[in-house]
Amino acid sequence: MDKTIYRNRLSALRRLMADKGIDAYLIVSDDDHASEYVGDYFKCREFLSGFDGSAGSLVITQTEAGLWTDGRYFLQAREQLGGTGITLQKMGEPDVPAIPAYLASVLQDGQCLGYDGRTIRAGYAAEIEAALAGKQIRYVQTEDLVGQIWKDRPPFPEHPVWILPDSYVGRSRAEKLAMVRKQMAQAGAERYLLASLDDIAWLYNIRGNDIAYNPVVLSYTIIEQEQAILYGTLSAFSDEVRKQLEADSILLRPYLQVYEDLKILPAESSVMLDPSTSNVALLSCIPEGVKVIRQTNPTTLFKAVKMPEEMENERKAHVQDGVAVTKLIYWLKQMQDSQELKEGKITEQVVRKKLEALRKEREGYLDQSFAPIIAAGAHGAIVHYEPTEATDIPLVEHSFVLMDTGGQYWQGTTDITRTVSIGTLTDTQKAHYTAVLRGNLNLGAARFKHGCTGMNLDVLARTPLWELGLDYNHGTGHGVGYLLNVHEGPNAIRFKEAGGKAGAVLEEGMITSNEPGLYLEGQYGIRVENLVLCKKAEQTEYGQFMEFETLTMVPHDRAAILPEQMSKRELALLNAYHKTVYETISPYLTEEERKWLKEETREIV
Repeated sequence: MDKTIYRNRLSALRRLMADKGIDAYLIVSDDDHASEYVGDYFKCREFLSGFDGSAGSLVITQTEAGLWTDGRYFLQAREQLGGTGITLQKMGEPDVPAIPAYLASVLQDGQCLGYDGRTIRAGYAAEIEAALAGKQIRYVQTEDLVGQIWKDRPPFPEHPVWILPDSYVGRSRAEKLAMVRKQMAQAGAERYLLASLDDIAWLYNIRGNDIAYNPVVLSYTIIEQEQAILYGTLSAFSDEVRKQLEADSILLRPYLQVYEDLKILPAESSVMLDPSTSNVALLSCIPEGVKVIRQTNPTTLFKAVKMPEEMENERKAHVQDGVAVTKLIYWLKQMQDSQELKEGKITEQVVRKKLEALRKEREGYLDQSFAPIIAAGAHGAIVHYEPTEATDIPLVEHSFVLMDTGGQYWQGTTDITRTVSIGTLTDTQKAHYTAVLRGNLNLGAARFKHGCTGMNLDVLARTPLWELGLDYNHGTGHGVGYLLNVHEGPNAIRFKEAGGKAGAVLEEGMITSNEPGLYLEGQYGIRVENLVLCKKAEQTEYGQFMEFETLTMVPHDRAAILPEQMSKRELALLNAYHKTVYETISPYLTEEERKWLKEETREIV
C-alpha cells in the first residue's frame, strides 16, 4: 500500500496543531469508553498511521511522530508503519520511555499538549500531568484534530439493542443493581457514573453490535438509589426494550446528555467513578463542590465471577465450538496430500471462511468473538496477525498454521488457539511445539491456594520454554466475558503485572485463557490456548485450595508432539484431556471424523 497517504495526513495534522498552538498531540486507541476494541468511527490512530492493532498510542510533534505498542504487535507495527514517517516505540524494551516520560523530555516550559479528552482515561491523564508537573504545560483537552481532517469518517454506530434473557446469565437487572447500590452505600456515594461498555451491558443484561465482535452498546449510565439513567442512541432501543428497562426504573436519555447532566449535579453531593474507564471530558463536567469517589468499578469483579448458570452454559458453548474447530482440523489433515494444497489453493482466507461456515452450523452461534488469526508459516510469528485479501498466503508445507479464533454463542464466549502441522516437521519444530504444549498442560493442571493471582502461576506455562532459553512476549492469560468482550478483567495470568498493580485474586467462577506460545521471526509461530474455569478444590487446615477446569474441547496435534520430552505426569495429563475430548466431541461427528479423532486422541505411552 502507498504510504504517502499517511505522510499527507500527518502533515495536515501538524498544520492544524500549528494553527491552534499545540506543540504535542496524543492519540490513543480508545473510544469514549476506554474500550480495547473500538468501532470504525473511533479508529483515529489507524486512520493517521495505518497501524490497525488493538493497542497503540501516537504522539506527534512538529518534528517527531512515534507509535507505542506492546510485544504482540512489534512485527506487525514495524511492517505497517514503514514509510509513514512514524517511528515504532517498543513498549517495555530497554531505552524506550513510557509516553508520560517521553512527553516530559520533549515538551518545554510553556508549551501545549493536546488530545481529545473524551478518549483519554482520567487516570492516564493524571499520570501524564504528574510527569509534566515540573513544567508550565498548557493542556487543550477538547480538540478532536483527527476528526477535522477525516473527511469520509464512518458514521456513529446505532445498531439495535437486544435483551439477554435472565435464564442465560442467572441474575436479573434488579439483582445486579441491588449489588451495585450496596457498594455505593458502603463507599458513601449518592451516584455512580459508569462508562465502560461491557460493564453496562452486564449490568442491564443488554447486548448490541456497536463494536465488531464485542456485543456492547455505546452508552453511559448514572445510577442512583431509586433510579438509574441510561444514556444511548435512542433510536437503537425498541419499545419492548424500553418497556423492560423502565420496569426496573431505568430511564433512557440521549447519549451526549450525560455530559450536561453531570454539569448540574447538586453541590456537596457525591459521585463514584473509576478513573481507569472514565474519560477526562466526563470528569471535567463534574462541578467543583461535588465529592468524587475514585475506585475500581464494582461491576468489574461481579462480571468476572460467573454465575452457576453461566458456568454451565459456557461448558455447552465450548462443546459446540469444539465440534466446529475439531471438524476444521480434520479437514486440514485430510488436505495434507491433496492437489489443492500442493497448488497453493488452500490459503489463510480459505481456512478462515471454512471455520466460520462450520461455526455457523453449531447451535446457539451468533458471531465471531474477535477477528480470526489464521497465520501460515512465517505469519505465525506475528502474534496478532489477521489475514486480509492483501496479505493472504497459501498454507506452508513442513511448517505450521496457527489458528487463534473464537465465537459468540447464546451460551457464552469462546477463545481457542490450535497450531496444526502441515506436512512433515523437523525435530526442532516438534521440540518447540512440545515445549509450548507442556506449558499449557502444566498451567491447566495447577492446584493453588486461594489468594493466588495469575502472576503466581505464570511460571508454570513458561518453564518448559525457559529450559530451552526461549520465551514469549505477551501475557499467558486474560479473563473472558460471558457473551461479551473476549478480553475481560480483572483476572489475568502474566509474568509481570501491568502498571505495577498486584493483580486480581483468582476466584471461583472466573474464566481465563491459558495460552503460552513461541514466535520465531521469519520462520513460524506456535500457540496453544484453552479457556479454563477457576473452581474450588479441597479445603484443608492450610486453607482453601483452587483448581482449573478446562473448558476447551479440541485435540492437540499428535504429529507435532515429541513424547520423550514430556514427563510421565505431562503425558498422563495429555492422555486424560484427549480422552475427555473424544468422549465429549465424538457424538457430534461423522463416522470418518470419529475414526480420525479416535486415532488422534489415543493414548500416548
